[in-house]
Amino acid sequence: MSSAMARSDRRSIGFGQYRLFSLFGFQVKIDLSWLLLALLISWSLAAGLFPTEYPDLSKRAYAWMGIACAVGVFFSIVFHEFSHSLVARRFGIPIKGITLFIFGGVAEMEKEPPSPESEFLMAIAGPLASFLLAFVFSRLELLAVASAWPIPAIGVLDTLAYINMIVAVFNLVPAFPLDGGRMLRAILWHWKKDLRVATRISSRLGRGFGVALMILGVFAFAQGNFIGGMWWFLIGIFLRGAASASYQQLLMHEVLHDQPVRSFMKCDPVTVSPSTSVQEWVEDYVYRHHFKMFPVVEDSNLLGCISIHSIKQIPRAEWQHKRVREYIEPCSKANSISADTEATKLLTEILEPGRASRYMVVDGGQLVGMISLKDLLDLVALKREIE
Repeated sequence: MSSAMARSDRRSIGFGQYRLFSLFGFQVKIDLSWLLLALLISWSLAAGLFPTEYPDLSKRAYAWMGIACAVGVFFSIVFHEFSHSLVARRFGIPIKGITLFIFGGVAEMEKEPPSPESEFLMAIAGPLASFLLAFVFSRLELLAVASAWPIPAIGVLDTLAYINMIVAVFNLVPAFPLDGGRMLRAILWHWKKDLRVATRISSRLGRGFGVALMILGVFAFAQGNFIGGMWWFLIGIFLRGAASASYQQLLMHEVLHDQPVRSFMKCDPVTVSPSTSVQEWVEDYVYRHHFKMFPVVEDSNLLGCISIHSIKQIPRAEWQHKRVREYIEPCSKANSISADTEATKLLTEILEPGRASRYMVVDGGQLVGMISLKDLLDLVALKREIE
């Protein structure tokens, strides 16, 4: 189980996010994938650990202990992420929200920390919070033993103390984007005076650690530890991908910083006439150019766009009789953007779940180009090869 801070300009990993509540101005959301984590925690503890450590209890007692621990883990992760968020607020860094998902939790920053010192303090706040919780739960366990509380309560407190200790230690591993990796990046940033270099080094270590966890998962699986092996392997995949994505995001923001969309758009885009039949549009435009959306232009005037979503309900036999003009979607913030808009703003919007990945670039009501997420990613990949 991992916990970290991350830039919010990425598409979510999971099955759908739902807002739970707001606290101190921060929105707490849960990804449906976290329910799988809660189920795994409850089941593995109720079926494995608790019967071994606390024999002679009923199956119902083990089940309730597992559920109580899952609730305790929920509270622990939220507390961990709130510690990041409160320190971030202290340094004026906006936090979009806190999201719980299958690998733990993440505090979503809207921009990079302003200094190595702020990065280090924000990162270390999480493990310190988990160490604090481990101490509190262990003290409560001692109180419970001294007061002769029921065995299930003692078992839950002991397990939560152990889990928080594991989370704290795991997050101190210097592998980006874990908290320890961010602390390492802060140190390298202070030493090298270069955020990009510091991010490159720490993200490489993060990718290496991810690969190591994947190998560990394979060995565990081969030895018959199916659940543990699968868990380590999945965490390794996540950390490896997150480390690479974090460095790519940093490069992207450096490339796009203070630059208008017009500097990156593709001029002379392929357009469609409103008189074109739907069948001709699909066969000669969609299948040929592999785009899901095309601008509709008549006499140099931009009428809007047509997308494959607009024709999904049309029977295929009617395509040759239907015209593009019947399915034009007007220009809106969902499909078009001003040529003078800052590219970083576009990037933030285009990476939000459910948003379009390709936009019409408009200047004075005229179509001047097209821009897509792929265009921006290709540019960053080219920059990485050159540098």
